[in-house]
Amino acid sequence: MATSRGGKQRQPLLHPPTPAAANGGGGAAGRRRFVAFLAVTAALVASHLLLAPPASPSRYHALFLSFGSNATAAAHLRALTLRPHVAGSEANAAAARYVLRAFSSLSFPAHITPYSVLLSYPAHRSLTLAAARGLAARPFSLVQETYAGDPYAEAAAEVIPTYFAYSGSGSVAAEVVYANYGHAEDYAHLAARGVDVSGKVALMRYGDIHCEDMVRNALAAGAAAAVVYTDAKDFGGGSPKGGKRKWFPDARWLPPTGVQVGTLYYGNGDPTTPLWPSCAAGEDCERLTAEDLAGSEAMPGMPALPVSGRDGETILKAMGGDVAPPEWQGGEGAPVYRLGPGPAVLNLTYIGNDTLATIENVFAVIQGKEEPDRYVIIGNHRDAWTFGAIDPNSGTAAMLEIAERLSKLQAKGWRPRRTIILCSWDAEEFALIGSTEWVEDNMDTLSSRAIAYLNVDISVFGPGGFRPRSTPQLDELIKEASKMVPDPDEPSKTLYDTMMRYDPPITRVAGAGTDFAAFLQHIGVPSLDMSYGLFEEYPVYHSLYDDYVWVERFGDPLFQRHVAVASVWGLIALKLADDEIIPFNYVSYASELEECTKDIVDKCKGFPVSFSPLQKSIKKLESAATKIHKEKMSLQAENWSLKTRQYTLKVREINDRLMMAERAFTNREGLIGRPWYKHMIYASSDQDDWGTKAFPGIVSAMDKAKKSNTTESWRSLQHEIYRVARVVSKASAVLDGGLT
Repeated sequence: MATSRGGKQRQPLLHPPTPAAANGGGGAAGRRRFVAFLAVTAALVASHLLLAPPASPSRYHALFLSFGSNATAAAHLRALTLRPHVAGSEANAAAARYVLRAFSSLSFPAHITPYSVLLSYPAHRSLTLAAARGLAARPFSLVQETYAGDPYAEAAAEVIPTYFAYSGSGSVAAEVVYANYGHAEDYAHLAARGVDVSGKVALMRYGDIHCEDMVRNALAAGAAAAVVYTDAKDFGGGSPKGGKRKWFPDARWLPPTGVQVGTLYYGNGDPTTPLWPSCAAGEDCERLTAEDLAGSEAMPGMPALPVSGRDGETILKAMGGDVAPPEWQGGEGAPVYRLGPGPAVLNLTYIGNDTLATIENVFAVIQGKEEPDRYVIIGNHRDAWTFGAIDPNSGTAAMLEIAERLSKLQAKGWRPRRTIILCSWDAEEFALIGSTEWVEDNMDTLSSRAIAYLNVDISVFGPGGFRPRSTPQLDELIKEASKMVPDPDEPSKTLYDTMMRYDPPITRVAGAGTDFAAFLQHIGVPSLDMSYGLFEEYPVYHSLYDDYVWVERFGDPLFQRHVAVASVWGLIALKLADDEIIPFNYVSYASELEECTKDIVDKCKGFPVSFSPLQKSIKKLESAATKIHKEKMSLQAENWSLKTRQYTLKVREINDRLMMAERAFTNREGLIGRPWYKHMIYASSDQDDWGTKAFPGIVSAMDKAKKSNTTESWRSLQHEIYRVARVVSKASAVLDGGLT
């Protein structure tokens, strides 16, 4: 007889049969009674399992938040940033294998999708400065220097030389003109001052717009070459009175030899396959020829180089001409900046090596249980110009930390309602290539199945609070999720509290700058991007010094900011994947468009155009958004104790309308002159590829009409207003759910 550890007899679960039953008397009847008892018990258990609700998704979501791990995020970041890993390199292929192994170790189905694309590397560069024509020239080293005790000094030898990808090749020897931040307005100021830019080398400083726009503006002004430097005023930090300026590793600021590199390609995706997908090496796909590319407006068409703040200051000291305006001057201790031209002469040579190379996107798929054909997509790019500790691998580390949490949820019994796809993109730095090629490759499937795309390029800049940007139907979800996550810098407050200090608290995903572009601006998938902190706190952007040491000392010493971003990012994904009705609210979308329209109308007062078609379409959108919101609330409030087929079909129908409404904001012809951009509400300005503006087609036509003031230009503006009004009406019809 079994006994307990204390030696006492335990009561048996079933009593032994009576002697009569044991001897066969009444045995058959006893067995029948016992079998009947088991059948009834099994039926009761089965009915309980069928009627009892499954574990609430909110319980799993709370568990997800409890699984955050600073150590996990730190370990992934350290491993990913041991070497520089520019796209197309062996080191970046190794980083792809690391991400693949991380996904596979969590029992997620994972795979790599390769593409052969045109990447651009430097073959030769040189830059010399002469005080005037005919005088001896001194060369610039064009090298970012390591510091004493730098643990990455040996690996730094693998960093690609400073350059601009896709720069035109050639040699130019010419006088220098200083053009401030390189805006079109800066060149207009130079023209008004009588400073001739034609045939000169334009010297510009980073700060306001992206390098590709700066070089395009210089080319439009007639410059023969461009040099872009990082001014200490913007990236070097201030110096205390009577003190010496400090920089990395002693402070967060960019060292004097630091250089910000970048790309000059004015488009998205593989330059040889615009508007259609590329293919893997060895496969056959249509490509533009070298001659086609040479004549493309997307290529810069002239040589350009980025240089350090120290080199930029050296050039400015050698320049003459009028004194530049006060707002064009440098910071404390800087020399007087003059406009030129000359007498300083720069001799710039750049020879590029544009070549087909293999890039690798890495994916993990968590199959949905009820709606496997609906996708919630999480993405971050992996490639970096140098070590990439902040850009982009702070985001990669956060995404891998999310993956580990989701694996733990699965071990607890969780299965997402909808499929979650985790994506590690390649070659983002060159032209958003990895994500763009994949979206173009899967465009029709994604258009019919993607719920949302959730991007984090950089998870942490430094201090400054939670900074999301999104399409407006995601606003309420972002606010709800951010209320659930403590702010790592102010633990008594939430991310929501610090976010709401900003006006607006949530900005828009209009500029092209990162991987949401293909999802939102090409095929119309609701999208967001988020980070913690302010860009101004990250002066080592795209330089040698963006390494693990900088993150550990200045970006996120305790890795709490990484975990906070992973928490809110993952929680938003879980809500989109698990909520029975997709948590979109288009009422805020209509309100946003109404405010944007008021702003444009104010700028066009007195001009011969009517915004009435757009204003009427927005009213329709507001009505349709309110209608579907009420339908959603009513459906959720009803007591559906047993989910009938009628209920299931109604949920699916509402979800389809919510999912597809964003697609309706696209136009198949795209923006005038930029057909890749299909979204008529949110896309980059044609003057600033990072700018966030609504109604890009209207804004562009408005600027042109104001400058030319011709009947034709005003007609073009009116046409753009009608085009936008039509897509807004289309979105209203989708939300409404009926037919005309």
